[in-house]
Amino acid sequence: MINPHKSFPTGIHNMLLSLWVNRQLILQMTKREVLGRYRGSRLGLVWSFFNPLFMLSVYTFVFSEVFKAKWGVVASETKVDFAIVLFVGLIIHGLFAECVNRAPSLILNNADYVKKVVFPLETLPWIAMGSALFHTAISLAILIAANVLLNQQLYWTALFFPLILLPLVFATIGVTLVLASLGVYVRDIGQITGIFTTILLFVSPIFYPISALPNEHQAVVKLNPLTFILEEGRNSLIFGRTPDWRGLGFALLAGLLIAWGGFWWFQKTRKGFADVL
Repeated sequence: MINPHKSFPTGIHNMLLSLWVNRQLILQMTKREVLGRYRGSRLGLVWSFFNPLFMLSVYTFVFSEVFKAKWGVVASETKVDFAIVLFVGLIIHGLFAECVNRAPSLILNNADYVKKVVFPLETLPWIAMGSALFHTAISLAILIAANVLLNQQLYWTALFFPLILLPLVFATIGVTLVLASLGVYVRDIGQITGIFTTILLFVSPIFYPISALPNEHQAVVKLNPLTFILEEGRNSLIFGRTPDWRGLGFALLAGLLIAWGGFWWFQKTRKGFADVL
């Protein structure tokens, strides 16, 4: 029998094997983390609904009222149309940002797992991802409900949205593994990630369509790894278009390679964690 707490070699198949072997541990610890985040508050999990609604209201007001931004979905575009398109971008960016911002402190905040118990440390990014996916699911439910109630539409292509997120999930795990490792040795990493995700929020086509940019800038924005996921996510959820399967295949392959690269780096550097901590 495979020891569920062993340190797996660095091959890509071992990365997936580790995820499978430790799946129950990841699920249980994700559940504990989600519940623990709201433990002691009067409203509990209800806050997971209020937080995205509040941020959506603020961004919608600033960009549609103050800056008079338009997405150009239809000629008679309303603030609701703009808010729904904006919300898709915030959901996708939020998934990436939550994991990346937490990454540098994952090992530091779980030092006991390094020092005192035999624990599969490579599962910590997956636990953080599980928590982020929970909040993504809540936000997605709010988005779908709003689209149905206010616009009376829900396209069947929304079923493809989880598949569209898959390359982002793997790529984010790879980045999180690298940052979690670096966070042990270079404590300043934690200060950089917050700045990076904030910059990424505004240089990604979240508050504006790519078509609103000058041609020379459009090519640069398309190099942003989030751009493809953002565009395909909106296509499936809002515009009723099926995914670009070829592009999605390339994105999934790239995501797996990034995840494997992060796993390789993490397994190579984890031996020094106990000495530093």
